[in-house]
Amino acid sequence: MSAPAPNTPNGVIHDIGFRHYDGPRLGRGWAFRSLLWETVRGAYGLGRPAKSRIMPWLLLSFFMVPALVIVIVAIVTGDDALAVSYTQYPLTVSLLVTLFAAGRAPYAVSRDLRNGVIPLYLSRPITRRDYVLAKFAGLSIAIFIFIAAPITLMMVGALLAKLSVADTVLGWLGGLLMGALLAALIAAITVTIAAFTKRRGLGVAAILTVLLIATGMAAIIVDTVGFHVSHTAGSYGALLEPYMLIDGIGASLLGVEAVNASVEPTNALGITVFIAWYFAVIGGALALLFARYKKVGGV
Repeated sequence: MSAPAPNTPNGVIHDIGFRHYDGPRLGRGWAFRSLLWETVRGAYGLGRPAKSRIMPWLLLSFFMVPALVIVIVAIVTGDDALAVSYTQYPLTVSLLVTLFAAGRAPYAVSRDLRNGVIPLYLSRPITRRDYVLAKFAGLSIAIFIFIAAPITLMMVGALLAKLSVADTVLGWLGGLLMGALLAALIAAITVTIAAFTKRRGLGVAAILTVLLIATGMAAIIVDTVGFHVSHTAGSYGALLEPYMLIDGIGASLLGVEAVNASVEPTNALGITVFIAWYFAVIGGALALLFARYKKVGGV
């Protein structure tokens, strides 16, 4: 066989009859929004087999029950206020938020890692950074919906109980604001942990372990240091636990009653530290995710 002539291509692209696509190219923004929306839908099992919907919707049902009881009590007794405020509710029933996030974060990222489909995503107009931000934002929205549902139920119940409309709406908006802050923080922590394992069960166990240990350690520091040293020093223990951190920020910035008064910052320095730490945790988690996904995929 004779050698190919100089400047002759070594490969040839053959037209074997596949239909060409002549439609619009929707681009990077559309791909990002589609991935984000798919993450939100997947968190609730929408578009998935029926068994995938059981756990998230069961947890949401459990999360709604205490809110419904609070509303019924307010209507029956004619109290002037709900037994638990809108800002306190997600922190009071925080275990269910943890269980929901622990189950949904691995579902959002572990399957892609296990199936090795990251290069397929990156063959589209999105980047690794787009992928990480879409997964983080999608999980944040899913957790926010989970938190906002019972808070909204409480708001509707308060209006039916003929409580003050102004106080009800302002309290509801404050609850949604704290819910958004909490959702972003929990999503950042859980999706980062989940991204370091391809096994969903291991991711769930790791997230629960980290959050439960953090809760125990924070409670010990807040109570022990607060009792033996000072309330101000003890309040910094809340930095170790996301729910206590949000509790302290909400009490300081919104003026709402904290679930645990011991975690509320007592001066401007404490408030600044709490807010700075909140953004540092989210920023650090995203930085870890960006570093993690630089090593994933072959594109």
